[in-house]
Amino acid sequence: MAFDREEAVYKVLVNGEEQYSLWPQYKEVPAGWREAGQQGNKADCLAFVEANWTDMRPLSLRQKMAEGQ
Repeated sequence: MAFDREEAVYKVLVNGEEQYSLWPQYKEVPAGWREAGQQGNKADCLAFVEANWTDMRPLSLRQKMAEGQ
């Protein structure tokens, strides 16, 4: 199964830096990532990512910038 098939079932992953990724449902979650609580078709997963990943900066950068304020 190709990663880019529209009919494939995906799950949304998030890492420790609060960066999101789509991952094929049948594949094991890679080290450093966890499931974000959404799975389904590509469009639904992308909509979830768009709604939840509102700041593209990694968490460590956001925290460092907040310390400087």
